Amino acid sequence: MRLVPRGEAPALFVAAVSLLAVLLAFAASLVLLALYGASPWEAIAVVYRGVLADPRGFAEVLRRAVPLTLAGAGLALAFRAQFWNIGAEGQLLVGAVAASGVALFGPGEGVAKLVLMAAVAFVAGGLWAMVPAYLKARLAVNDVITTLMFNYVAIYLVEWLIHGPWKGKSVFGFAYTDRFPASAWLPLWPGTGLAWPGLVLAVAAAALLAWLLGATKLGFEVRVVGENPEAARYAGVRALSTLLQVALLSGGVAGLAGFVEVAGTHHRLLAPLQISLGYGYTAIIVAWLGRNRPLATLLTGLLIGFVFAAGDVAKVALATPFQLVQVVNGLILFFLIAAEVPIRYRVVWRPERG
Repeated sequence: MRLVPRGEAPALFVAAVSLLAVLLAFAASLVLLALYGASPWEAIAVVYRGVLADPRGFAEVLRRAVPLTLAGAGLALAFRAQFWNIGAEGQLLVGAVAASGVALFGPGEGVAKLVLMAAVAFVAGGLWAMVPAYLKARLAVNDVITTLMFNYVAIYLVEWLIHGPWKGKSVFGFAYTDRFPASAWLPLWPGTGLAWPGLVLAVAAAALLAWLLGATKLGFEVRVVGENPEAARYAGVRALSTLLQVALLSGGVAGLAGFVEVAGTHHRLLAPLQISLGYGYTAIIVAWLGRNRPLATLLTGLLIGFVFAAGDVAKVALATPFQLVQVVNGLILFFLIAAEVPIRYRVVWRPERG
């Protein structure tokens, strides 16, 4: 038996193998539930009733899908340029910080204030990503390490703000800011916790990044740099400029996810783990599952959003630990990595010669 590179696999084959990997991950999760002492069939019924059959439950899927799709679409673009941005979590947090600063201390009212909050969140997230991109392009510094380390800088920045200069004046015994004025709140879909402008932002960002990648000069440069850096150099593509633009867009849309979380859900700056349930890290799975195609993250973000919402329902109804959601996400990533083997290689059998 030998593994032979198959070249570029057909899109339908890739989709089928990826879907099988996700289904196997869900099956393994049900086995874990059984080992934990919960009935897998009861878990399926509970999730169906609480998420799929309940409009408010499905709204929670969409609410979780918004930051996942925003960050995932940006990562899909970055990965296509071989900018290994593992820092979407930090970019989301600095976007939340920037939006919170405008909400608490900035000018404007109504829509103008919300637009300003979104703009500064985008710029903050983008600038946060551009530093590792510059270090990679100029000094060949490992971008996996720098983007990852920047996450911790962002976490401690938020902690310092909510325990120090931005701690709410009306807050006693807790670490968070004062509540935003109502003019800095995103409107909700009636009867749900879903900030519908965030959903519009996620769809628009994924569509715009897909268009940019497939129909613009920058998109061509991104594809060339990602597929063959040497050829890009000979073609006159400026790697530094391309990487900086990619970082600005990738980090910027992650920053928008932070804006949506604080303006649409929390209405104040909170501890990092309350702003984001690891959305920036989980967005890596969203991008990978979408094969680094920004438009595909609309579907993969919805899938992982379903995992988060189902975990909430199972935690209450079945008394399972919320960490089970992270286990399911890890299993999805594990099976997706395993799926790379049949996608990239085909098995060739050769009988032994006597």
